Amino acid sequence: MNSKLSTEIKQEALKLGFTRCGIAQAKAVDEWTATQYKQWIAEEKCASMDYMRNNIEKRLDPRMLMEGVKSIVCVALNYAPAQFMPEKEWQLAAYAYGQDYHYIVKNKLRQLAQHFGFHEITPENSTTSNDDAIHYRVFCDSAPILERYWAVQAGLGWLGKHHQLIVPKAGSMFFLGELFLDIELSFDKPMESHCGNCRACIEACPSGAIQLDSSLDANKCLSYQTIENRGELAEGVAKDMGDMFYGCDRCLRACPWNRFSKPNDTPELQPKTELLEMTRDKWMNLSLENYQKLFKKSAVKRAKYEGLMRNIRAIASLSKNKNKE
Repeated sequence: MNSKLSTEIKQEALKLGFTRCGIAQAKAVDEWTATQYKQWIAEEKCASMDYMRNNIEKRLDPRMLMEGVKSIVCVALNYAPAQFMPEKEWQLAAYAYGQDYHYIVKNKLRQLAQHFGFHEITPENSTTSNDDAIHYRVFCDSAPILERYWAVQAGLGWLGKHHQLIVPKAGSMFFLGELFLDIELSFDKPMESHCGNCRACIEACPSGAIQLDSSLDANKCLSYQTIENRGELAEGVAKDMGDMFYGCDRCLRACPWNRFSKPNDTPELQPKTELLEMTRDKWMNLSLENYQKLFKKSAVKRAKYEGLMRNIRAIASLSKNKNKE
């Protein structure tokens, strides 16, 4: 095991702006996790997210994603906003304030790997058999990987009851990423949960998506309904949405560990002035052209313009009905 290189990788990761960095051994996930995931799929709690049903073997064993991988370097990038949208206006989830995190995290991971002279495996260069170099692949919510599981294995934090990673003394507003390496490094120890008997996130969930059996029912989750769902909103969803038209954040706001969160200082994650200046009237009259400008390089495009406007119309209609009462 290369303890010196392990330490240097962690130090460089912090220099690049990551809040935490840890290393886990690349192997199949434990039996309990594999059983829970398969049960979650069988009970159709993944809703219409068919990609969660695909490549289950790879999801449960990361060694199938890269030939010869031995170490998984896990990182966490803080996204807690320094400035929130005005409370009186309609809201979107804090993670979507800045540019698309997929590219930000993967670019930083590539910088990390290239700093040490590692060679990236690409479709054009997929073999490592006749090469003495250290090879890598980078991921950020972009492959069948149980990211939070590996972050726990790498000692970054523990999995909260709201199914988000909780980093000690830092909260749970973090993007996760992974650097796969075909070299054995020094591995960190998994972290035990410190949630105890706390049920704040469960009680804060307006739709009951967070289950008492430690599973998450995506069918009921407002983040799924307002982002991933391509059809009509399920009955009663608008009522649960309140003023939030994209994502939710209720469980994060309720989690007591987030009192330790600090505003991020990553330039790409800072919200545009135009976003902070949006009003209810501006949202209602948002054109496709203005949507594309406002959310250029943004993860909000996941919901597409039609989905975003569907959500806005739903809460606008509910607001009108409340005013008539």
